[in-house]
Amino acid sequence: MTASAHLTPRSTEEQTRFETALIDLFERRISFNQVLGLKVLSVRPGDVRARIAMKPELIGSYTHGRLHGGVISSVLDAMGGLAIMVGIAERHPHDNAPQVMSRFAKMGTIDLRIDFLRQGIGQHFVASAEVTRLGGRVASTQMRFVNEEGTLIATGAASFIVS
Repeated sequence: MTASAHLTPRSTEEQTRFETALIDLFERRISFNQVLGLKVLSVRPGDVRARIAMKPELIGSYTHGRLHGGVISSVLDAMGGLAIMVGIAERHPHDNAPQVMSRFAKMGTIDLRIDFLRQGIGQHFVASAEVTRLGGRVASTQMRFVNEEGTLIATGAASFIVS
């Protein structure tokens, strides 16, 4: 029997502590996410989503009122990282919230590709991400960015260093 077999999986209370800490990190402690207005909707495995509202500071084309492409890229990059943190927590079910959160300091984007499919027009936008591979050193994600009508605005793919 391995040493990990004697460990207790994260309790519901500890999972809630982790999710609360992760949301706090993404919404309040990463100040650029505050500038974007990033609001986390879900940090459940298989359902990682966040929302941003259109505001004047995020407009890239003042004549058309379109969201800046850099905003879209930044949101999708952040969402990829968020999905990986959720994946890491799922992979290490015996770690408590501080142990999982400490792994965030080791993460960094190493590759990011964004495909802009339509103009960023809308009142609010929802971004989602899923982990496609979570290795020991590198993780990969796929992301989507839609407006309030569900129109796909952009997709993304990213790789992150996780160790």
